[in-house]
This record gives sequence, C-alpha cells and structure tokens, in this order.
Amino acid sequence: MPTNASRRGLLFGAAALSTGALITGCTSNEPKDEGDDAKDQPVADDKPGKKVTIGFAGPQADHGWLNAINDNARRRAEKYSDVTLEATEGSNDTAAQIGQVETLINKKVDVLVILPADGKALTQVGLKAMKANIPVVNLDRVFASPQAYRCWIGGDNYGMGLSAGHYIGEKLKDKKNARVVELAGLDNLELTKQRTKGFDDALKNYPNIKKVARQAAEFTVESGQSKMSQLLQAQKDFDALWNHDDDQGVGALRAIKQAGRDDFMMVGGAGALSAFQAIEADNSVLKATVLYPPTMAASAIDLARALGQGKGVSGMAEFEIPAFITLYSAVVDKENVGQYMSTGFK
Repeated sequence: MPTNASRRGLLFGAAALSTGALITGCTSNEPKDEGDDAKDQPVADDKPGKKVTIGFAGPQADHGWLNAINDNARRRAEKYSDVTLEATEGSNDTAAQIGQVETLINKKVDVLVILPADGKALTQVGLKAMKANIPVVNLDRVFASPQAYRCWIGGDNYGMGLSAGHYIGEKLKDKKNARVVELAGLDNLELTKQRTKGFDDALKNYPNIKKVARQAAEFTVESGQSKMSQLLQAQKDFDALWNHDDDQGVGALRAIKQAGRDDFMMVGGAGALSAFQAIEADNSVLKATVLYPPTMAASAIDLARALGQGKGVSGMAEFEIPAFITLYSAVVDKENVGQYMSTGFK
C-alpha cells in the first residue's frame, strides 16, 4: 500500500479534469517559445472524443458512503457522450466480485475502475486485466501489487485523523488540561488504525490536550449509539469527541441527546448529508466533519476516460495521468458547509 507521505504528494480533484488550464512547467516571465511542444499536449476535457467503454466493479452498497461511490460513478459517466459504463451489481463476496471483474475483462472493456471489497484478494484479477492490456484504475482499497493497476485514487485515512486532531487542537489550544475522546470504527481494519494514528500524531502538537478514552464501533448507527453510550457513562467530563464515521455518528448523536449532554464539541468523519445539515443548523454538539469524499468515484471515471482516450490531465504538464492520487481530507464546519452541501451522501 502506498505510504501516506507518497500518496499525499499528489492531490487531485475531479474538477481539475474539466478546467481549461494547462501547466507548462515554464518558470520564466519571458513569452513561451513558439516551438514549445507542451502546447500540443493532449489533455482530457469535456469535449466529446474517442468513445470509451469503462467497466465499473465495486462492493455491495451496504453503507451510505459506498452507495454514494456508485452514484458518483454513474452520474459522472452520464456526463460524457463518449463514455459507456458497464457496471456490475457489486458484491462483498470476494469470489463473486472476481467473477464480475472477469466478465468485464471478457467483454473487452477499454478501462476498468475497481473498488475491491478486499484489495489483497482481488489483486490477481487486477493483474489479469493489466496483462490483457486493460488499464485498471484502483479505487480507494488498494491492491497488494502496484502491477495490478495503472492508477490508484482514494482518500487519506491518516489525513482524516490529522485534520480532525488539528481542528480540535486549534479549538482547545488555550484551554488548560483539555480532554478529548475518540469513537473509532472497526478496529480490525487498517483504515481505522490509520485514522487513529493521524489523530494521535496531530494531538502531539498540543501539550495541553490529553486523549482520555477511545471506543471502537462498527460503522453502523446502532453501534455508534451503544458505544457512545458507554463512552458517556465512563467519561463524565471531556471537551471534544472525534467520531470516525458520520453514519455511526447518527447513533452517537442519539446517545448524546438521550444523555442530555451538550458540554463538548463533536467532529465527525466522511461527509454525510445528515452531518452537513446538523452542522448548518448548529443545534447540536456536532460542529464539523472531516471529508473522505465519495466524489473520488467521479474522479476515477474521469481518469479512466483520459486513459481510454490516451490523454493526460488538464492542469498538469505531464502527458500521462499520475500513478497515485490522494484526495485531501478537508474539514467542513459552519463557515464552509454551504460549499460542500451538494456532495453530502445519504
């Protein structure tokens, strides 16, 4: 899996592919030479081009974020008259998803976009596609070998924790002996460990803040409610809570309301519409959420289209799309929630 440092080195947004800007790499103020080859760089834009068939295979949409991944991919593909999207039903069964990808390979799609239910288990079918000269855009959950994909694009779990920790840290930096708690996700997932590490690393910058408790939930409303209840019973006094996931955050907010607590601030994670609405209303402890944007699926379709058309990325000097693209974990609070409302998932 790419390191957090190397992955964060390439920040990329879906909007970049639709802009008309082109970076030439020229640092001089002198006019560009007429013979500069960069002006002829083929880059992806919104204009119809070579027709591309994109195969899309993701896990079963049993979570609000995963459903948003599917919606973003389909809506982005519909934007382009030159794109045909072949989407599978999606499955959390490894063998079933491998079979779905193999079907797309046999259909000879031009490019594959795969969000594997299990990156390690689907590595071989990714390799199979690449060997069949079908480039793969690996979405979020990374394959075990970089040979199994042409480009990886996804979120930054470590960055989520880092952003949450710094946001809370700045809010509490002037408070003596500040106390924070953490409602994590599934502890057997690497992404949960990365989010916690990012959070802990950020808090090291604030010596006045101590994390006094951590409880792992299961990314569900029910687990969020039950585990938050336990946290509240065990911790009678704290200043801030970081909850890893906005879906389980719905349950956490229920528990907080039932306990009659409003003496701390809460920061969520992922970017659910319900979280955005609560932040905008400003009538609960939830004051911010850190993005893990499902818009990455739309960007993956953009990248797949560029690959299929043999083009680079608008706004970048290179003739090819990047190998790794890590999305930034922005913090959404009352100051900027209006900007992000349309991206919120249900």
